[in-house]
Amino acid sequence: MTRAYHGPHVGPLQADHEKLVWLKPLPRTDRVRVRQHTCECREDLYELCASGGLMFIRRTMRRSRGAFVHETERWLSRHASEAWGLLLTGQAR
Repeated sequence: MTRAYHGPHVGPLQADHEKLVWLKPLPRTDRVRVRQHTCECREDLYELCASGGLMFIRRTMRRSRGAFVHETERWLSRHASEAWGLLLTGQAR
């Protein structure tokens, strides 16, 4: 029997959090690899993605009227990993 991995939950938003710039997704590369993701049990799902040698964060907001997807700009892996850590601790959104 395979056990499902739920992923971490995003921490509570901090008052002095960094505001990430969310963009409409554009098909920039053929493949996107999800490296990490947050738990599916929440309304908003975040994924740390790699594509074309760069990384970015994808946000899927699931609402009653549908799902809305946005992405950050593409970053070098070090910057993307730092932003991901801030997101998980509530220091970025």
